[in-house]
Amino acid sequence: MTNQLRILVLALLLVLAPLPALAIDPPYQRQMERLSEIMGSLYFLQPLCNRSGEDWRAQMAELIALDQPDEDRRQRLAGAFNAGYTAYARFHHACTPAAQEALSRLLQEAERIARDIHARFAE
Repeated sequence: MTNQLRILVLALLLVLAPLPALAIDPPYQRQMERLSEIMGSLYFLQPLCNRSGEDWRAQMAELIALDQPDEDRRQRLAGAFNAGYTAYARFHHACTPAAQEALSRLLQEAERIARDIHARFAE
């Protein structure tokens, strides 16, 4: 078999080889990632401002468990949570008026997103 023929056969095998199935994200994935990011931010800001309330990390774990995502989506949701936490941890070291305002706005946005996901996609 010539080198050209070998290359053609290999190329043909690569084209015809079954590709692994790619998971398709649910239509609410972007909203879930944003909600995860917000929950991470709240997990940082709430204790910083001495506000008791939800355990956002536990809520995130419950949300992931209820959604039952594949490993890739689970990693993206956890990554969004961590990114939200890190984003606020970089700049807020005390409970300033800006941190309190961010906390209030994030809570409102989280509520809006959760309501929207529920209204549009809940069974």
